[in-house]
Amino acid sequence: MADLRSTFLNVYSVLKSELLHDPAFEFSLDSRQWLDKMLDYNVPGGKLNRGLSVIDSYRLLKDGHELNDDEIFLASALGWCIEWLQAYFLVLDDIMDNSHTRRGQPCWFRVPKVGMIAANDGVLLRNHIPRILKKHFRGKPYYADLLDLFNEVEFQTASGQMIDLITTLEGEKDLSKYTLSLHRRIVQYKTAYYSFYLPVACALLMVGENLDNHVDVKNILVDMGTYFQVQDDYLDCFGAPETIGKIGTDIEDFKCSWLVVKALELSNDEKKKVLYDNYGKPDPANVAKVKALYDELNLQGVFAEYESKSYEKLVTSIEAHPSKAVQAVLKSFLGKIYKRQK
Repeated sequence: MADLRSTFLNVYSVLKSELLHDPAFEFSLDSRQWLDKMLDYNVPGGKLNRGLSVIDSYRLLKDGHELNDDEIFLASALGWCIEWLQAYFLVLDDIMDNSHTRRGQPCWFRVPKVGMIAANDGVLLRNHIPRILKKHFRGKPYYADLLDLFNEVEFQTASGQMIDLITTLEGEKDLSKYTLSLHRRIVQYKTAYYSFYLPVACALLMVGENLDNHVDVKNILVDMGTYFQVQDDYLDCFGAPETIGKIGTDIEDFKCSWLVVKALELSNDEKKKVLYDNYGKPDPANVAKVKALYDELNLQGVFAEYESKSYEKLVTSIEAHPSKAVQAVLKSFLGKIYKRQK
């Protein structure tokens, strides 16, 4: 895996160099330096799980056959397109949320001299994806399908972000809107499609599959993405900050978190009042009251039960799939996230 990671990072350097010398634009020294710094700051700094999953999935779909250098390069290039998409979302997301840190460093728009130039940088990151696809996949029979796939998933993610943002509008905080079905819709569109379905869909296209024949795979991956986000919501409150790499703020930010939805479901009127009075307030005393209520309702136990049931359901769905290679891809994804601590 370490070897695969270093190969993957080498491909980033190749793609970056191509973008810094894209013939469609006449770069000045300043603009090339800016782009170089902006890419290094925003694209390769995460866990790279989404990008590496494309190579993993492609290898498994080829029944474990060793990939040649060209196949590894192309699978890596698609993996990086997903990392570029992620970087584009995060740069803009941090501006919208007025966040301070990302991946242990200041958000890009908080870096001195960057500010709102970050909005245009986000647009640039988005535009790099079709540049990479055109350069490396234009001659492939699945080129049009790749463009369609990235456009569709981007649309779904931006629409999910819209639901999330309009639900947490300042001055219109209304907990009665928060239900499991709303939580699922936000998660499905904002996270599951691009984080879980997109890497596998890229690998399926590379082996010549038609995505219309794999709706069941999409549904399983969306369920997995939902489970992943519920874990995230849980860790935001109950995870150790030194393990998860950030201090959770879902309570303060009035997020439609799985925990608050469950708490509302399990509360009588008196307990609901505690939530209504304290949820979404930045004061540590308010946050402490919400956390105390979560403990009182035993949400850690409720989550543990949800986790084991979700896992069983996912394993059953995966094992019902007729293709052993597709089962291997889905089990590989599930293995990476089951009972994770960060």
